[in-house]
Amino acid sequence: MNRKRLQDYGVRIGCMEKGPLNKITDVPGVTVGHATIRDARHHTGVTVIMPCEDNMFSRKLTAASYVLNGFGKSQGLVQIDELGTLETPIALTNTLNIGVVHDAMVSYMVDRCAKDRIPLRSVNPVVGECNDAKLNAIADRPVTKEHVFAAIDAACKDFDEGDVGAGAGTTCHGLKGGIGSASRVISIAGKDYTLGVLVQSNHGSLQELTIGTRRIGEEIIAKRNEKPLEEPNDRGSIMMVVATDLPVSDRQLRRILKRCAAGLARCGSYYGHGSGDIMIGFSPTNRMTGGGMHAVLTHQVLTEYTLELAFRAVAEATQEAVLNSLCCADDVTAENGEVVEGIGKYL
Repeated sequence: MNRKRLQDYGVRIGCMEKGPLNKITDVPGVTVGHATIRDARHHTGVTVIMPCEDNMFSRKLTAASYVLNGFGKSQGLVQIDELGTLETPIALTNTLNIGVVHDAMVSYMVDRCAKDRIPLRSVNPVVGECNDAKLNAIADRPVTKEHVFAAIDAACKDFDEGDVGAGAGTTCHGLKGGIGSASRVISIAGKDYTLGVLVQSNHGSLQELTIGTRRIGEEIIAKRNEKPLEEPNDRGSIMMVVATDLPVSDRQLRRILKRCAAGLARCGSYYGHGSGDIMIGFSPTNRMTGGGMHAVLTHQVLTEYTLELAFRAVAEATQEAVLNSLCCADDVTAENGEVVEGIGKYL
């Protein structure tokens, strides 16, 4: 499997310091796992982001979401926006497997809470999706509960990127996309914090693809002896998951999420009509204890000015995460024989 990332081609994005792995898992406590389905008809799967090691239902994480363009079928965002908390892992899959993955996440939380003797009467699983029908017989809905549990069991720090898990069948800017990640380190008052991004990329037009100042999409079209489209379309979707240990409120976190759009734009996306561009973020720093009437919680949060550093970090990390999703992906052949190329041969 290809593990060659953007930095391995000598390309540097931005000027901020990266985390040790340059992945979302540089944020303490965060792990990521995949379950991948590959056969003649299917290229799909599920990816699960585990935000912390303990039971987050009893100590919820600060969370937020932001929908840049709403052509998507994600679940769980309404309650996140209302309460500003996350109480389950975040799962990503294909569009038509949303229901199965949601149900599996309910089962996981019911079992986890029963084991920890935590009462559970309602739970808000968060599930995102991209439509991978170009490379996957999506109507078969091959992802099962067992795949979700396998992804959870496989969660680790140094996870694979590219055409794995929920990214097995996705395309990005006309090339093979998938799962990509990056991170940045922020220093505030002598203390280091980390912000990481994970994407499931399935968006953009080849003609607009840009790496730094290089219009690589136009180069690829020329090398293929193809004619540029008169009206290139930015269609498909992208899920962006942001994790950070910065002490922020859910309102501040939502402000940070919005700046993921700057990273997308630097790669050549303009969030077209048919693109679902959705961002979900969480911070394990300010936890919300469940239960208890008339309780008062005290939290520390950044000043608004200090968020400038986070805005820069999330833009850089999103840009690099998208490009890593391309770099780490191999060529994939659909059931009809169509090949979606990886970008590696063009770098």
